[in-house]
This record gives sequence, C-alpha cells and structure tokens, in this order.
Amino acid sequence: MISMSANRDLLIEIGTEELPPKALRRLGTAFADEIRAGLEKQSLASESCRWFATPRRLAVLIAGLAVAQRDREVVKRGPALSAAYDTGGKPTSAAQGFARSCGTGVDKLETQETDKGKWLVHRALEKGAPTTALLPEIIDAALARLPIPKRMRWGSGDTEFARPVHWTVVLFGTEVVPCAPLGVPAGRDTRGHRFHHPGSIPIPAPKDYVRLLRDKGHVLVDFDARMELVSGQVRAAAARENGIAHIGPALVEEVAALVEWPVPITGTFDNRFLELPREVLIAAMQHHQRYFPVLAGDGRALLPRFIAIANIDSPQPETIRRGNERVIRPRFADAAFFWERDRRTPLAERAPALEKVVYQNKLGTLADRTRRIARLCAFIGGELGADTAAAERAAQLAKCDLLTGMVGEFPELQGTMGRYYAQHDGVPDGIATALDEQYLPRFAGDRLPVTPTGQILAVADKLDAVLGIFAAGQPPTGEKDPFGLRRAALGCLRIIIERGLDLDLEHCLRRAAEGLPDTVNAAGTVPAAFDFMMERLRRYYLDEDTRADVFESVLVRRPTRPLDFHHRVRAVTEFTRRPEAESLAAANKRIRNILRQAGDDDTGQVDENLLKETAERELARALQRTELQVRPLLDRGDHMSALSMLAGLRAAVDAFFDKVLVMSEEEAVRRNRLALLRRLSALFLRTADISCLQQG
Repeated sequence: MISMSANRDLLIEIGTEELPPKALRRLGTAFADEIRAGLEKQSLASESCRWFATPRRLAVLIAGLAVAQRDREVVKRGPALSAAYDTGGKPTSAAQGFARSCGTGVDKLETQETDKGKWLVHRALEKGAPTTALLPEIIDAALARLPIPKRMRWGSGDTEFARPVHWTVVLFGTEVVPCAPLGVPAGRDTRGHRFHHPGSIPIPAPKDYVRLLRDKGHVLVDFDARMELVSGQVRAAAARENGIAHIGPALVEEVAALVEWPVPITGTFDNRFLELPREVLIAAMQHHQRYFPVLAGDGRALLPRFIAIANIDSPQPETIRRGNERVIRPRFADAAFFWERDRRTPLAERAPALEKVVYQNKLGTLADRTRRIARLCAFIGGELGADTAAAERAAQLAKCDLLTGMVGEFPELQGTMGRYYAQHDGVPDGIATALDEQYLPRFAGDRLPVTPTGQILAVADKLDAVLGIFAAGQPPTGEKDPFGLRRAALGCLRIIIERGLDLDLEHCLRRAAEGLPDTVNAAGTVPAAFDFMMERLRRYYLDEDTRADVFESVLVRRPTRPLDFHHRVRAVTEFTRRPEAESLAAANKRIRNILRQAGDDDTGQVDENLLKETAERELARALQRTELQVRPLLDRGDHMSALSMLAGLRAAVDAFFDKVLVMSEEEAVRRNRLALLRRLSALFLRTADISCLQQG
C-alpha cells in the first residue's frame, strides 16, 4: 500500500531493442511531453520533468509528483427554485428526482442564486484519486501518441511499438506501480550495457536511476550529456593527431543515439585517397560510416585520419580500429573509381540522357524540368539585369551530375560533383560554382549562394519545384513533405531577401507556370503556391523573434516582392518602438472601424471649405505637409523613413478624435471627414495595416 504522506519521484522506463537513431531524440522528448501533459490533465502537480534516451530505452523522471489528486468540491445544479416546490411549499417530482440522482434527500440540497434566477444545487466533496491508479492509463496514452511513423509487432501478441519491448520500469517513490505498459509487466529492474552489464540492475528509487546505470551498468542515459561527451572525445582525439575534428551537430546527435557508452577510436587511411575531392571523403566517412573526419590545423585540407565512436570499452581497441579501417577502404576505392570514370564523359554530353529520367509523373522528365528552369533563369536574370546567358547555361548543366556514378553512390553530393566535373570540362568558374549553389541552402541556417548566377539558378530551381509539385496535386500535408517544399520555399525566400534580389514573387510564379505541362492547372495553382510561401515567410520572421502582429500588419497588404516585404517588416518593427506607435495604431483601428461602418468606399476628395473644426483643419494641413514628404519615400520603398515621418501626425490625429465628431448629422460634413480619414489611412496602408498591431 502506497503512503499518501508526501510527494514522490516517478521513474518510467521502456526497455527495447535498438531504436531508430535519427528518431531517438524526438521519441525521448515526445514521451516526456506526453507524460507531463497526461499528469497535468489529471491535475497531478510535479516539480520537474527530465527525459532520457539511449538506443535501448526511453525514460522519464518526474520529480516531486503529487501522490494523489486534490479533493475538490463538485457542484451539481438542479431545477429552478420555482419548479422545485409547489404553491404549498412541497418538493415537486423534479426536486425529488434531482435529489435521488445525487444520492441524498431534498432537505440536503442548497439554493444558489445567479443572474438568471435561483436554483437547487447539490454540493459534494469528491476525493482525489491516487496517482498510482491514474498512472497506467497516462502511460498507455503517452506511448500510443508517440510520433512513430511505422510501428511493428513481435511475438504472437497484438502490441505495437517502434521496436520490441523487453522490460519496463514504473517506480513511484520506492514502490513499483502495478501496470503493464505495452503488455510487459512493470518492475524495478533496468538493464545495463548489452556487453558490459547485460544483466538486470534493481533501482531502489528514481533518484538512483542515472547514477546506477552509469556506475554499474556502463550506460549514460542522459542524451544531451552523451552528445557533449562524444563531441569532447572527438575533439580531443583529433587534437592528439595535431588536427581539428570536422564535427556536424547532426552527426554528433546520430552517433549519440547509437551508443550507450561512447569510446573514441582513431583510424587511418591511405594517403592516395586524399587526391579525391574532400567532400567525397567527408561524405563517405560521415554519411556512410558515421566517422568524424580530421582536418589539418588550417581547417582546409583533410588528414588521412578519422575518429569512430565505439559502443564498447574494448580490451583490444586495435581490433576495433583495424575493423573500421577495413570498412572504409572499399568505400574510398569505389569513390576513386567513380571519380576517374565520371570525368571521361563531359557533363554536357550527359544532358540527352535526362530525357529518360522521370522527375514526376505529371511534370515530365528531368530534361523537361531542365528546360523549364533554363527559361525561368532567363526571365529572372532579365529582371535583375544579370548575365542571362550564363544563368541559362548553368541551368542546362544543372541536373547532369545526377547521372554520374559518384552522385549515384553519394546522393548528398549532387551539385558539388557537378561543380568539380564542370571545372574539369573547362566550364567558366561562375557557371561551375552555380551548379553547386543551386541546392543552397541545404538546411536551416546554411550558407546562401554567393555568385549572381548561382542565386538565379537556386531561385529558379526552387520556384519550379514548389509550383510544379503544387500543380501536380501533391503539396505538403501535416508533417509530410516528401519533396522538401517547405525547405525549398524558405530557401528561395532567404536568397531573395538576404541577397537583396528585387523580384516579384507572384510574377515569377506565373512565369514558372507558363513552362509546366498543359495537363496540370499551373496558372490556377499560383495563388496557393504564393500563400504557401508567405506562410514559410511567417516562420522565417517568427524564428527571428519578429512580433506576429508586425508580420500580420504587412501580410494583409499582400506585397508580392519579398525584399519589399522585408523592408516593411523592419520599418514596422522600428515603428513599434516609438512612443507614438500605440496611439497611432489605436487611431488606425478606430479609422478602419468608422470607415467600415460608414459603408461608403468612395467618399471623394477633401473639401477644405467643409472643414469646420480647428482640429480637423490642423489635421488636414499636417496630412498635406506629410504627404508631400512621405510619398517620394514610399515610391522608392523607404518605409522606415516614411513611418518615422508619419509618426509625427500623432498629435494632430489625437486632437481630431478628441474634438471632432466624425459622423456629423450634416451629410456633406460627414462625408468630408470620412474622406480625410480615408486619406490618412491610405498613407499608412502604403506600408502596412498598423491597426493590426497589438496594444500594451
């Protein structure tokens, strides 16, 4: 029997066969989030929540969890007092029925008065359920909601999970909670490292979990701590070789998801392989073997070294080292073979073969896509005043390296190998570099194309992909985005904004639509594709901590040039920091409401002879002066300076609303005042609808 005297720590562990490494962090955090949400839903308070994950386990440690729900008063409302008693004051059948449903007598009921009258009510104290009684359902629900793309069954049962489950631990304080997550009865015994301590390890209390697994089980259960240790081990091992480790966060995370007890092993390879492009060697080591390359002190050249992370502290590390060296050698040998063979055929000679490779059933072949991108490059280059011939030539070669043996073996090198092979063929450097830059940025925060030709090609490639897949009826849904359109859209927008390309996105999409097959409704898809990209732009600004209302104030004006959109967002952001911002935002909101209620979209010009009040005359004069200064600024897109000047209208606007009745009984005066407000509003709307800005 569990004592109800104090809060306790809760440990939940699900022991499995090796979990998918790239999903491990997500599974670990999601498990903790779902458990915490389940506890909160049941009104079970706790102090903190930590998640743990290794290849063979998911675990959650809740500190200071309440041992039971709090008791709560339950008020049940019955019939109205007027219907509860007859004229003689005796309970009616309605009152008696309500009392019976509450398990009490009418004389025990109370009266409650509300703004809608008096009612019979029954008050009862509901005892809070013990935590141990609620945990089984909470755990089962959390496991069922984990983001597991493909669940599997094992044995003869119907239970499904990411991998077969071998043990579970559910420990509340020092007591085991009776339950069977995923059909496996819970206990207090965890298991250590598969080789160093394959047996069970009893956990006396949740607080002992991390320490016991580390000291006795050779398991580091803290995922982030394991990542930090791997990074430190790799850097130290590289330093011992007088080099610098080539470390990527994604690789560190994947390696940490593969090991429970990381041990660094330094290996070597033949110097002759250093003649290959460094990207090839890095791809073979990182993506295929999950090794960490070692760079020379200058950070440029590779050393013939690599660092592997073993999942065992072997008494014979040399055996592990030789095994890793033996594995990487044929990878490099294959790459050397492809490198030599691919260069025998110039990239341009591979173009005809693109006719035989289907890009997408409704969108044709890679050759079709190449022609579309080339036409779009010519248009974009013309809009930017760039070298359209170079952009078209780059587009014609852009997909040729997809047919090389090297890219077939290392798909992540698409573009990169195109650059190397183009340089070998004597293609000008600007075009060769563009072949690599077309895929930039490859991931969030990645670098952007530097060359003008690369920027044009990258934008054209991404616009064709987004619009084409939308037109083919396969836009992203939920979390599924098989064509990487979210990344493509955001990458395109980043290039346009951060490289200062003054392009009309909607116009570019319409031109992209002209090249798509007649079998798809490309033109009709442009609005959906444009809106999709604007939503990616929202994420871009929110990630930069731009206020949501600032973004919305610009979005409602629907600027179609992302660079102009960017200038507006920056201008409104700066405007919100001014003392006049709140008052002018409120005034604009009031103006919008007045104009909407007036229901007249065409109030004509302002007639100075109808300006009767001093405040409206002063506003008209201030507005006229400001218009003369602001319009040239707006015409050249200087929204920052324009809003700064518009802020100077605050005093006149405030005085107008304090002293002037807009909706005058005289129709001519009323329409004149509405015209003045519409003119004021239109000036602000050239940049954004600042009435969207939140006050306070």
